Amino acid sequence: MRRALLAALALLGAVPAFAQAPATRYPERPVVMVMPYTPGAADVLIRAMSENFQKTLGQPLVLITRDGASGVVGMRSVAAAAPDGYTLGHTPMTAIVVQPHMVRATGTEPQNFEAVCGTNENVLGIVVRADSPVHTLPELVAEGRRRPMSYGSPGPNSLPQLGVWRVQRATGVEFNHVPYRGEAPHLNDTLGGRLDFSAAVVSSAAEMVQAGKMRLITVFSNRRHPDFPDVPTAREQGIDALQLSQVGIYAPRGTPAPVLDRLEEACRTALETPAVRQVLDTTRSPAAFMPRAALNAMLRDEYTTYGRILKELGVQPE
Repeated sequence: MRRALLAALALLGAVPAFAQAPATRYPERPVVMVMPYTPGAADVLIRAMSENFQKTLGQPLVLITRDGASGVVGMRSVAAAAPDGYTLGHTPMTAIVVQPHMVRATGTEPQNFEAVCGTNENVLGIVVRADSPVHTLPELVAEGRRRPMSYGSPGPNSLPQLGVWRVQRATGVEFNHVPYRGEAPHLNDTLGGRLDFSAAVVSSAAEMVQAGKMRLITVFSNRRHPDFPDVPTAREQGIDALQLSQVGIYAPRGTPAPVLDRLEEACRTALETPAVRQVLDTTRSPAAFMPRAALNAMLRDEYTTYGRILKELGVQPE
């Protein structure tokens, strides 16, 4: 009896070690990073981070583009992958916290993912033409009360548009929203005088601002953009319009914690390397490392918030 009990206890003690063995050996092959948008600055960032990942983990990152449906196609493939740490996705939060409220059964709700880390922030803001009489966000609101004003954004219910929606909600002013497909068309129409202003990712308008063709009057972040330190946030200008666009790396739900810990550490150290910092500086997308626990909490909060906002906007899932 005693021998049988000792054998049973030994077997039970061996189970955790056996279960954890794959995680301790991770990774044993290359890690796939799904990029859910057409190639651009995000690909450059991940390629720069991959060198540090390989040094830290001993395996390379392999980038695969699976774009479509505002990030849903790629992130759905990540959610459906085996939760073993060998398939990750890098994306702004839109596909996870906004799109599920707009499209039925996306499969990209927060509960389908484990956050790995936040990498950077796509700072959002408002730009006007250089000869516009508007220099501040309060001046824009005052002008909007005097006359009808139209603005463009990269799409209906896009994060830049929701930033302006927050301004409207905080102040009671109304602006006419004209949605476009992407950033360039509405920025060009603002530059050409067909729109009064644009709500955009700051990096998309930065060259025109620095060339003196446009003026950045505010950002919706909780910090000023490092390239435009003289431009105050909306909150600094007395208007509660915080609209974040945190970018992060995600794994399928159920990925073991030891694997996530290794990936998070590789992400953190990669963001501290000069090569990665240079890429983020060049693309005007400030580094914003966020631990996975904080990013998971942010996902849940933002998902709930956008559900409420889109309901107020009358959006019904298709």
